[in-house]
Amino acid sequence: MLVALSDTFGSDLARGIGAIALYAVVGLLLMLLGFYAIDFTTPGKLSELVRRGLPNAVIITASGLVSMAFIIVIAIWTSSSDLAEGLITSLVYGLIGIVAQVVAVRLLEWVTRIDVRSTVESDKFAPASFVVAAAHVALGLVVAVAIS
Repeated sequence: MLVALSDTFGSDLARGIGAIALYAVVGLLLMLLGFYAIDFTTPGKLSELVRRGLPNAVIITASGLVSMAFIIVIAIWTSSSDLAEGLITSLVYGLIGIVAQVVAVRLLEWVTRIDVRSTVESDKFAPASFVVAAAHVALGLVVAVAIS
């Protein structure tokens, strides 16, 4: 039995590959912006603290990145089927989501009175880092659902 491909198979495949690449670039840019937003708003230089292997900085940074990924994935998932509109809405919703996430986490840290600077800069594991990490993940999910 012979299987024939449609006449537009090649161009559809190329468009699909292009869309994947463009959404991947938007996602990567948003992840980088998200990381720098977390780094900028968290006391201390997170990237430096992570490189030094400080456990609390690693936990908080990792949870922040996961929370940003939730937001970005949902921003892309809910985007328009039109490529240009979808890329724009993904970018806008992703940016708004990142801002909402950072503000919400910092507000929650303020309410709980966690000394984030001493937590992330500590050489020893601090249980408070799990509270900050949980806030990142939980609020990331909330913001992601708000986008959808």
